[in-house]
Amino acid sequence: MATTTEIRPGESTVELPAETDAAIYFIGTIRTPWRTRRECPRRGDLNGPVCTIEIAPPWRAALQGVGGHTHLQILYWMHEARRDLVLQSPRRNGEATGTFSLRSPNRPNPIASSLVVIEAVEADRILVRGLDCIDGTPLIDVKPESCPEWPAAGRESSAKGDAE
Repeated sequence: MATTTEIRPGESTVELPAETDAAIYFIGTIRTPWRTRRECPRRGDLNGPVCTIEIAPPWRAALQGVGGHTHLQILYWMHEARRDLVLQSPRRNGEATGTFSLRSPNRPNPIASSLVVIEAVEADRILVRGLDCIDGTPLIDVKPESCPEWPAAGRESSAKGDAE
């Protein structure tokens, strides 16, 4: 896995704009067993280790009702990612692919999304399975799952039944 500064053969960068267009509030921190990008899995596993999503004090009231769900979408900021790569060589073979066609953490806005299963909800944290980020990753948002293909507690759904 590349470091945050390594450019592999075939990769290309751009100069980043001097200013940003918007601001993001980090609402917490994600705690995982992985300390480095090299240790981190490439995809989350719903049967993987329990990870902790710590919610910062101003946002803890927003946890009300989260326990009524079985799955969440977690949005987080991949803070160690390069932001200037437009062409990447993920297989290190010199063949470049456009950043927008990859799930690489290296992207202009390094926002990641994981669908996770809830293990427990506490006053200041959520315990989940299914994350794929390093320990200390900044949390952007928590949303109830919205994928109609996933079974959710207490909800029977079908295309026909939802339309009626």
